[in-house]
Amino acid sequence: FKCLSCEGFKHMLNFKHLLFQTLTSDINRTGAFYLLKLANRLYGEKTYDFLTKTQKLYGADLATVDFLLASDEARKEINQWIAEQTEDKIPNLLSEGSVNNMTKLVLVNAIYFKGNWAGKFKEANTKPMPFRLNKNERKTVQMMYQKENYPFGYISELKCRVLELPYERKELSMIILLPDDIDDNSTGLQQKQITVEKLQEWTQPQNMHPIDVHVHLPKFKLEDSYDLKSDLSGLGLQDIFDSGKADLSGMSGARDLFLSKIVHKSFIEVNEEGTEAAAATGGIAMFCMLMEEDFKADHPFLFFIRHNPTQSILFFGRYVSP
Repeated sequence: FKCLSCEGFKHMLNFKHLLFQTLTSDINRTGAFYLLKLANRLYGEKTYDFLTKTQKLYGADLATVDFLLASDEARKEINQWIAEQTEDKIPNLLSEGSVNNMTKLVLVNAIYFKGNWAGKFKEANTKPMPFRLNKNERKTVQMMYQKENYPFGYISELKCRVLELPYERKELSMIILLPDDIDDNSTGLQQKQITVEKLQEWTQPQNMHPIDVHVHLPKFKLEDSYDLKSDLSGLGLQDIFDSGKADLSGMSGARDLFLSKIVHKSFIEVNEEGTEAAAATGGIAMFCMLMEEDFKADHPFLFFIRHNPTQSILFFGRYVSP
């Protein structure tokens, strides 16, 4: 066993940067049968000098704004850019007062997706139906319905069914994990059990079998926002937010630069036509093949949208209540 040399480590990091560059180019390519925009930008206090490598590798240009003397105007400029990138689905990423004259660097990321189902749901089949929030409570939802041939699987360790709903040309898919039964106030799935590796394994072609499925899926629209600073600090990424410990001299040369804020806000809408979404930052059991399967999402479920050629997960969410 040999330790990686400084040059070798530098080469490895450079290779990862290039892989990310290739991935974003592939996902964002023109001519696709879906609309997917991935945009990144750094906003830095204008009194600092910054390098420009982020644009080449990550498509993240660096804009300078006046946090020091005009922080609210800077906030509005950032919000305007995010709104443009997400077709106005996320108009106010940064709330009033979220940046001030002490802010030095803000990282924003926007992803906007709009895709049509490969097999659209007929609006005439959408009916009001009860959605079970827990063992005792129900709410009415507009439930879409169609019968179609879809990849279907079963995860025995989670006791849930898996359905893949492809979008046009099948480059992207929505994959839904539906527990066999409702479990009190949750989805019945412990999200800590779910990793990228497990998701990829569970949805491999050999574990998903095309079958005629009666699909009942609620129309829904979800919006939420998160301050990722506390979450990332909890995972051990702390120094970058500390003015006394952060070392971002590689991007500006200044020793007192630190990251002030990372805010993530997401939007997703699912209807008969397809999906519109935006975001701003066990063993598998083989089952006996039936002629038909019923997939009735009338209780909480998890879903994610996957870019199939790269197996990249673009959105991941949980639907628990209308």
